[in-house]
Amino acid sequence: MTTASRILNRRYLLGFAVAGFASVVVAIGGSSTALAAKASGDVDVISAGSLDTLLTKTVGPAFQKATGYKLVDTSGASGTDAADIKNKIDVEDLFISAAPADDTILMGAKNGGWVSWYASFAASPEVLAYYPKSKFASDLKTMPWYDVITKPDFRLGRTNPTQDPGGVLAAEALEQTAKAKNLPALKKLATETSDEYTEDTEQAGVQNGQLDASFMYEADANSQDSPFVKLTGVNLAGDYTIALLKGAPHTAAAEAFIKFLLGPTGQKEMKADHFEIVSPAKVTGSGVPSGLSSLLK
Repeated sequence: MTTASRILNRRYLLGFAVAGFASVVVAIGGSSTALAAKASGDVDVISAGSLDTLLTKTVGPAFQKATGYKLVDTSGASGTDAADIKNKIDVEDLFISAAPADDTILMGAKNGGWVSWYASFAASPEVLAYYPKSKFASDLKTMPWYDVITKPDFRLGRTNPTQDPGGVLAAEALEQTAKAKNLPALKKLATETSDEYTEDTEQAGVQNGQLDASFMYEADANSQDSPFVKLTGVNLAGDYTIALLKGAPHTAAAEAFIKFLLGPTGQKEMKADHFEIVSPAKVTGSGVPSGLSSLLK
């Protein structure tokens, strides 16, 4: 190779290296720009207790990884959540309820106008979850649920119907079955308060054996790996809704979370817990932000 050829070749290689280096810089710069564009801050959510595992263990971390926003979830009975919002005990961005009725008590000027619209996005049937080592476990697998729960010494749990939609469904299941099967003992159970527990307590009771069984949503039972039986003879389910609250401190983060929850990743996580997806989510009320209108029906 001649001296001139070697010089040209070196210039070519140098030019190639510089171009490659520039490409790397551009790529790194682009990546840095993308990272810089990722948001930060919190989105404050008050939610039905049956969603706690879904929101804190799967959807929340995935949302933060995808957007940069951190989900801060306070969970409890939906009725109690609504009362806390109405009484300004909790200042949140979003309300995720297990019953539309709890949204309606926050709608209208006389109720503070906390909610102007809500979107129904998922459902989960009411079931009877049980302790797998209970002495009644075999009976629950082979006999009608309503014959087993009235056996002597059976320890049944449910939530308070004045505070939690799941408790309302449990009472309805008992009352409907009592009437259909002519079983006064079930009617009596529906009116007793000795078997009422907070949602956390009833869930723990089914897991540690303090209760033989408890009414809860199928998605809830799945999330805590509790076996369950379906409530044959009744068709009752929790209907999950999401609402942007008046005066939400973090509106951009709240809207981003709604998009994420109703999008492919959020729906995938809900399906994993056997939620029944409502897609597109169905809106009740008015005033949906323009950035969310394409997601909602």
